[in-house]
Amino acid sequence: MAVDVLHKVPVREQEPKVRATNFDEVCLGYNKEEAMEEATRCLNCKNPQCQVGCPVSINIPAFIQEVKKGDFKKASEIIAESSALPAVCGRVCPQESQCEGKCVRGIKGDAVSIGKLERFVADWARENGVKPEVHAEKKGKKVAVIGSGPSGLTCAGDLAKLGYDVTIFEALHKAGGVLVYGIPEFRLPKDRVVQPEIENVKALGVKIETDVVIGKSTTIDALLEEEGFDAVYVGSGAGLPRFMGIPGEQALGVFSANEFLTRNNLMKAYRDDYDTPITKGKKVVVVGGGNVAMDAARTALRLGGEVHVVYRRSEAELPARAEEVHHAKEEGVIFDLLQNPVEILEDEKGWVRGIKVIKMELGEPDASGRRRPVEVPGSEYEIECDTVIMSLGTSPNPLISSTTNGLEINKRKCIVADEETGATSKDGVYAGGDAVTGAATVILAMGAGKAAAKGIDEFLSKQDA
Repeated sequence: MAVDVLHKVPVREQEPKVRATNFDEVCLGYNKEEAMEEATRCLNCKNPQCQVGCPVSINIPAFIQEVKKGDFKKASEIIAESSALPAVCGRVCPQESQCEGKCVRGIKGDAVSIGKLERFVADWARENGVKPEVHAEKKGKKVAVIGSGPSGLTCAGDLAKLGYDVTIFEALHKAGGVLVYGIPEFRLPKDRVVQPEIENVKALGVKIETDVVIGKSTTIDALLEEEGFDAVYVGSGAGLPRFMGIPGEQALGVFSANEFLTRNNLMKAYRDDYDTPITKGKKVVVVGGGNVAMDAARTALRLGGEVHVVYRRSEAELPARAEEVHHAKEEGVIFDLLQNPVEILEDEKGWVRGIKVIKMELGEPDASGRRRPVEVPGSEYEIECDTVIMSLGTSPNPLISSTTNGLEINKRKCIVADEETGATSKDGVYAGGDAVTGAATVILAMGAGKAAAKGIDEFLSKQDA
């Protein structure tokens, strides 16, 4: 049967009504035959713009050609040269605005499903016991990595491949960072997908110490001056939630998306055999329009609530991935767009009883290029609810920067670091990911980790010259 070159091979998913009641993975991915068929759509461009669009520069045409031939092991080896977390990236990266967004095939049809092919290859490698290999000679130098999220794991893995002795220090009791506490099970299975990729990084020789809070348990200065580390990479993410500062925000039943998702994901509150306390609201309002807001809304829905997403711009300006918005709508999440909260209403016992919002209209574009939302006078009204989840972005926790001598931060409390190398104002200290940029994507954090690994290698190599 001839391949339809204009349209991607459809990806199987759980039915919306079924998946809205469980935490099993929504997308079922390609099987062998579907992956090989989709791979035939790749034009194998001589000047692959898809690779330019990938923040970790995976040789995309090369791995897809191996999928086309059915050599999945070779395809996994090509991906592993650039990415330590392919099964994660294949699931959560915004491919539509990166690799697939630059795919030439997408000019007159659908872009090649690069993300789904990466996921297939990574899953095949895991299921068939393919492990990364290290052949570099040991350099006899130690590097500390702060944070075991995507940026820290990537930096650590690349440094280990270069022969460095790497130790990751993680504040929580489980490694993985946002991959384990932030992204829901139905998008990113923890035991089946995340943990094996962490084990692959450890297989490179990386050590991970959990329950170590840098700034309390020890400091960056102590790591460098007392514990024998030659360099430090700060990939601690941005876990400090933001709120609106509106009246009633301290009411019982108001949560940050971070807390709500951490309880549910890392502490497994969605499982009946765990005792983690979590509010299962009957009517939930999620404030915000990003990917985290979609995760919180879809999680609250699965816990049994009627869920509304309140966002001050229109659907065209929603920052969340189109796929996540589509899935949320399919599952029954209600979108109240062009509306903005002005007050959270409490009952006599201090619990949330509703939220007052004001209607908005779009004016001229602001600095971000999106049209600025403007209040419509006299348009306030109330939405009845018992739970409010604020998903307005996050900023880095200032604990690390405040306990490190000579580390420059900007007005947003982010560490100032060189974009190309990750170098900070403190000699031997590098930083990247959300700790530098504020909340962003998994793949951008990984790209920063790769850049910093290269920068650290150049720094330490010069010391030996």
